[in-house]
Amino acid sequence: MPSAIEQIVDTYVRLKNRRGLDELMMHRQRLAVDLKSRSGYDFSLLIGQIDEEIAIIEAGLSRLKAESAGLGPSSPV
Repeated sequence: MPSAIEQIVDTYVRLKNRRGLDELMMHRQRLAVDLKSRSGYDFSLLIGQIDEEIAIIEAGLSRLKAESAGLGPSSPV
């Protein structure tokens, strides 16, 4: 079963909502920077999860770019 972020990214890609993906990416990046700058607690698990989500969003952006360039799964090769 896909994770929540995978479902969100898939929906944004299907709707061709690049702005939504960009906003998701910026939010996750801000979270990562904020958590990495904090001390006193071990945020490594949370930072790892955010890094995984950033990778999922990047893959979604790549899929959206490929589909908009005519290289998507529905176009003939």
